[in-house]
Amino acid sequence: MRTTRLLATAAALLVVACDFHVTNPGPVQDDFLDLSAAYPAIVNGAGRNLSDALNWISYTGAAVARELNPAGSTGSFGISVQQQNGKLMDDEVNTHWGNAQQARWTAEQGLERLRAGLKTDFAKSKDAAQLLLWAAYSNRLLGENMCDAVIDGGPKEAYTVYLDRAEAQFTEAIAVATAASQPAMATAATAGRASVRALKGNWSGAVADAAGVPNAFVYQMPYNTVDVDQYNRIYWAGANQPYRAHTVWHTFYEEYFKATKDPRVAWDSDPKNPTGDAAVGNLGRVPWYFQTKFKVREAPINLSSGWEMRLIEAEAKLVANDVAGAATLINAHRVALGLAPWPAATAVDAWTALKRERGIELWLEARRLADLRRWAAANRPGVTDDMAGRDLCFPISRNEKETNPNLAS
Repeated sequence: MRTTRLLATAAALLVVACDFHVTNPGPVQDDFLDLSAAYPAIVNGAGRNLSDALNWISYTGAAVARELNPAGSTGSFGISVQQQNGKLMDDEVNTHWGNAQQARWTAEQGLERLRAGLKTDFAKSKDAAQLLLWAAYSNRLLGENMCDAVIDGGPKEAYTVYLDRAEAQFTEAIAVATAASQPAMATAATAGRASVRALKGNWSGAVADAAGVPNAFVYQMPYNTVDVDQYNRIYWAGANQPYRAHTVWHTFYEEYFKATKDPRVAWDSDPKNPTGDAAVGNLGRVPWYFQTKFKVREAPINLSSGWEMRLIEAEAKLVANDVAGAATLINAHRVALGLAPWPAATAVDAWTALKRERGIELWLEARRLADLRRWAAANRPGVTDDMAGRDLCFPISRNEKETNPNLAS
């Protein structure tokens, strides 16, 4: 079944890196994918699967983490009643789990094909470097957002299994991209590995990686307007065409943007459509303040950035009790944007500032739940989002539980 998906996906995609336009959908013979001419399609298939997974997880995760609030519909492109209450139920995350696992599996199976076909040339192949990146980012997405790991029908394992796989794949991607003269890919892999090492508590390794990523660097997941599944889901669910399903109203970002006009968390309103598209529980119709970080259907989502690296360096300093050094890095992007620095005279102040700044820098990028989970686990000081009674990760899906014999029902 998984092989069929790989074949259909690969055949459906244009053989151009990072261009996911459909040209000839349908399955092909398995042997055809062992031809070198098919490698770009395999790479693009894995990228398409990752974009689907990120699309769903970024939206639902934003709702649960209160990066956005519900503004109406609970059906297509809406936020379910359980998700509105901060609950991620196993029967409502089948698509999120399935897309993310398919992205991981497609990339990792593709790597096996390229290793077998390219042999020693794998170590300097641009296609191999890109596929390693897709595999690594897929595993990071799973490690940041899933409560547990399951690999290819195996038993339940710690979610950190995904992070271990991601780190190894990012490490190999650095080497292959460098040998293939692909500096942007090598930098993306370095940034990705820094984020994974931070999640694993390897602060010296994370800082060493982050130092190699300049402030202006950004590596993004592209979207397109070919079909609705490839629209940026957060944008489309709040674009009033016809959905007004979410709002920035009553989030931290509502008042913060009013006070600062920080362009990283921009939102707007429409006097012709002052409320969302349906009632929200006993609140009735709520104000519709639509995010404008993503302005069009094909708006990309950041996977890694240089400014994220400065916050990794800042957090490492906080872990080492260097409050002054951390404060300088926490406020670096704010200073560059002409915004007032966060006050950070004490460790509690600095941790509060770091938590807020990461929420601003990584807003709507499927990163918030991971931060909230790891800070809670480490009992970090400082004010953070009130997540009492709300879930911090996606459970194993009902479909996985019902089809995997290694999982108890």
